[in-house]
Amino acid sequence: MASRSLSPDADSRWPRVIAHADMDAFYASVEILDNPALAGLPVIVGGRSARGVVTSASYEARKFGVRSAMPTVQARKLCPQGVFVPGRMKRYLEISRIVRRAFDSVSPVVEPLSLDEAFLDLTGTARVLGAPIEAARILKRRVFEESGLVVSVGVATTKMAAKILSDLSKPDGLLVLDQSQLEDFLAPLPVERLWGVGRVTLARMNQAGIRTVGDLARHDLGELREAFGSVGERFHQMAHGIDPRPVVADWRRKSYGEESTFARDLELGSDELRRVLIAHGEAIGRRLRADSIHARTVVLKLKLARPLGHGRYPVLTRSVTLDNPSDDGRTITDAATLLLAKVTARDRIRLAGVQVHNLERGEGGRADAQLGLFDGAAAGEDRRERLNRALDAVAARFGEEALTRGLAKAERAAPTRRIK
Repeated sequence: MASRSLSPDADSRWPRVIAHADMDAFYASVEILDNPALAGLPVIVGGRSARGVVTSASYEARKFGVRSAMPTVQARKLCPQGVFVPGRMKRYLEISRIVRRAFDSVSPVVEPLSLDEAFLDLTGTARVLGAPIEAARILKRRVFEESGLVVSVGVATTKMAAKILSDLSKPDGLLVLDQSQLEDFLAPLPVERLWGVGRVTLARMNQAGIRTVGDLARHDLGELREAFGSVGERFHQMAHGIDPRPVVADWRRKSYGEESTFARDLELGSDELRRVLIAHGEAIGRRLRADSIHARTVVLKLKLARPLGHGRYPVLTRSVTLDNPSDDGRTITDAATLLLAKVTARDRIRLAGVQVHNLERGEGGRADAQLGLFDGAAAGEDRRERLNRALDAVAARFGEEALTRGLAKAERAAPTRRIK
């Protein structure tokens, strides 16, 4: 494990202490944890069909150039000796909850970003945990003791710097940086290390002669505003190490989603495509009920089988807002099916997904629902709730595919339980 401070005195000049903890090759590491025979092998998690996508790759696989989001076909060419596994989202969620408990044991202020990474506010923990580097060591040790997995940690005075440090420390590393050397540390880094600098923005910055964070810090602020609008000033501030965003403990998911990439393209109006939407709607409903969440907006996502070149395909999205927020899979599926009926494209479908947005916590979705005109409407809602509880109990005991209204026989591109 690499563990070091990048500043001469890691205990000084700490207006805030923010850690970014990121599990190393999380899905692949869980597979190795459960099957030690895979240790030291190039393990690749993701869809195994011709249209599969890599979700996670062990560091042994990464040596061959395999990366997350890479098509499985390309991964097989780069690493033909790789061990390909389909992924087990239920198991990853289980381990994620264990890791989260370890995070919570170190700080009361934890902001999860995904199943395997989070920001932790360690400000004010010195009396209990010691200096920032000692607190980070405790965090790493507790994660390993609880889960059996390793985590890379970056500690700084800003979220941006902590995230960069954890990335640079991988695998199984720890880097700590105080406020005094923040700008000097950032200056030589590629400008794309900054949040918000994507492919298009990077190209525009490069055209302006901006290639490093230091170049951005030295660039005229007025020119940045003219070129990038209000975000130009934010880029300039980040380049100077200014990132006032706090760690937000009451983080909430913004959406839930499920999607499938098909082994063969489907007709727009086919029964198989509708079965896929049913399966996705039911899966989302189960997850909403498990988290006591209701959703107001349903989104249909379709990727058309019309190549645009460079592995790209056109994507259509359609959305609808429900009269009342819901956690019912059938309601979500009905909305997605209605949206599907409104699509006029003649192309076959390569991928289909369902997402829900505008989330509400607790039972609010039922409390403010409009009452039915007849008692039968309320009775129908009650029957549906009882049915959902029964389905949830069966799924919890025997698996999500033990009993369902529609079973999608299309292979997922990768574990696609989307949480944002």
